[in-house]
This record gives sequence, structure tokens and C-alpha cells, in this order.
Amino acid sequence: MTLMKFIILLLAASLALTPLTLSAKNPVARDISHLITKEVFTGYLDVADFIDQSPKVTITVMPTKADIEEYGQQVAKSLTGSDCDRDGKMDDNPTCNAVFYKLWLKYAR
Repeated sequence: MTLMKFIILLLAASLALTPLTLSAKNPVARDISHLITKEVFTGYLDVADFIDQSPKVTITVMPTKADIEEYGQQVAKSLTGSDCDRDGKMDDNPTCNAVFYKLWLKYAR
């Protein structure tokens, strides 16, 4: 298998597994206005831009049986996502949206 196919497999797996590994019943929006000033916040085009420019976090996950069968016992698998609330942990979309909304309420008025 080529390196490109392996990278595509990892990206597809990360998209498929993200909802399973990250769950938020009620997203908690931390106040991070001490980390993001009004000037920085108003530079974001929208919530997607905010998420895209947030720091990235990579976590290691267990490979699936299919991964092990295809790549062998020594395969390692990781997911990379955004840390919208700057707490060092990967956030899901509802959490990122809640953080953005909290900043929007504070700065957009």
C-alpha cells in the first residue's frame, strides 16, 4: 500500500471515529476571552475559520481489526482535531460552536 493510500485511510478513519471518541451532551463553553482579544476574534471570518485556526491536538486511538490485518500488529493510529477552548484536549463541533458563540456574545455587541 502506498503512503498516500495510508494517509487517506487515516484521514477517513479520523472522520469516522471522531463522533465516537468525542461526545458532548451539553457543550461547555469556557470563557477564553483572556486568551483571544476582541481584535483577534473579529479577524475570524466565521465559526469555521475560528475552528480552522484553533490549535491542533493529536491523540492516539486503538487501530481496528481491519487496520491490523492490513498493516500488521505494529500499526499505530492517531486523530488530529481542534482545541477550540485551549484546554489541551480535542474538541468536537458543538463545543467549538459554543466557545465561538460565547466569544461572539462578548465581542460582537
